[in-house]
Amino acid sequence: MESGPIVRSAGRDDVMAICRFGEEHVLACYTPLLGEEEAARQVRMWWNTTNIAGAVARGAVVVAEDGGRLAGVGQRGLDGGEHVIRKLYALPRYRGLGSRLLEVLIGRLPAGVERVYAEHLVADERAAAFFEREGFTVEPSARPRLGIVRRVRGSTGARRPS
Repeated sequence: MESGPIVRSAGRDDVMAICRFGEEHVLACYTPLLGEEEAARQVRMWWNTTNIAGAVARGAVVVAEDGGRLAGVGQRGLDGGEHVIRKLYALPRYRGLGSRLLEVLIGRLPAGVERVYAEHLVADERAAAFFEREGFTVEPSARPRLGIVRRVRGSTGARRPS
């Protein structure tokens, strides 16, 4: 029997819990990187019921649940025709959960997708290190835009050894 969080597709009944997760946990991650005002603005913009409900309806969100409480959230989306990991957050006490969420998101990409992108704040050194461990690289032509770094990985590519 598996212990720890179960990763599953988010459903309509998860929308409010996902929004609360953003307000409680993502805001705490963003504040030291962006400052209190900008962090709150980002959470309002990206973790609101309209955005989350739309992504859930498209089947683009997965959650990790432990004992009826959210332990992590992952979301993918499209930018033009490119598949992008938009959100990937796990509570710190769940070591390895970010990797599980990522692999579930990648595993749900349509057949034939050769690469997947991930985005994170330039100032987020933990996210940078995580995505590097997961085999994502910054493309030489990619330049940070609006404080965001974009990385790429072959969707079926193996992770680098830790």
